[in-house]
Amino acid sequence: MRRPRLTLRARLTLVYGGLFLLAGLVLLGLTYLLVEGQFPDEGQVVSDAVHTEQNPPPGAEEEWSHLQGVVDVTWDEALSAILTQGGLALFLVGAIAIAIGYLVAGRMLQPLQRITDTAGRIAEAPAADRGLHERIKLDGPRDELGELAETFNVMLERLDHSFDGQRRFIANASHELRTPLTLTRALLEVALHRPNASPEVRQLGETLLEINGRHERLIEGLLLLTRSDRELTERSYVDLADLAEHVAAQTPAEGREIAVEAAEAPVTGDPVLLERLVHNLVENAVRYNVDGGRVRVRTGARGGAAVLEVSNTGPAVPAYEVAALFEPFRRLG
Repeated sequence: MRRPRLTLRARLTLVYGGLFLLAGLVLLGLTYLLVEGQFPDEGQVVSDAVHTEQNPPPGAEEEWSHLQGVVDVTWDEALSAILTQGGLALFLVGAIAIAIGYLVAGRMLQPLQRITDTAGRIAEAPAADRGLHERIKLDGPRDELGELAETFNVMLERLDHSFDGQRRFIANASHELRTPLTLTRALLEVALHRPNASPEVRQLGETLLEINGRHERLIEGLLLLTRSDRELTERSYVDLADLAEHVAAQTPAEGREIAVEAAEAPVTGDPVLLERLVHNLVENAVRYNVDGGRVRVRTGARGGAAVLEVSNTGPAVPAYEVAALFEPFRRLG
């Protein structure tokens, strides 16, 4: 567990307040020493009086001694007042200075808090292409925080252009590749349906059609990936139970058993993306399985959330490879 730490505002307040109190204590100590240095020594008043008056009247020495005692008590009370009253004043002024410092620190750190809030909104945005368009707007002098905000905005702009360029490239390349693949599939189908086609030509055509279909699915996956990176603009009611039953019926079992336990699991989202999600999971469960293995698809609600669970009897994935499986087009073995 992480230990709780003081905020930057609190640390700055403590530093400024501590320096203020330290400077006040030093000033109070110097004042005490300077005032104490000006005090007359013990018996100094009587000695000065004796030297001043050569023939003192009777009883003068007793008056001078009494005066010396009054002076000594007065000096001691003055020194004590400097320490007590000065310390109390320093404490009160220090408390006021710390409170003012806390307010000033908060005021000075407002631009930094605005930068943090903007970065947090960008990090929590549901789609990167929407969050990266936001910029930090700071009003004030061009100081260190202003330069930080400007540098952050330049970084966001470069990232925004990079992501947009990458998405445009994938979309354009996918669209450009669709046309030749569609034409190739049409020519292969025409060649396969010719009456005079030899068995070798038919076998070659079927192999090429399978390869062509694999490339078409790859292109569709690229387009779907580009679409899924963006925030959903339209959401529809979808029951994952219906999708699970539909996908299980359409997926070739390839000698495996596909068992569906469909309970109502309502969600809102893009039906095409959700269907592809279920299809990818079920297809992988069938493909990466042992001969005669079993695939189980289960849907339902748990803790107020819709749950889709796909499991099979295939080999276990190593724990260190699990994180990599969530990368697009990632395969093992």
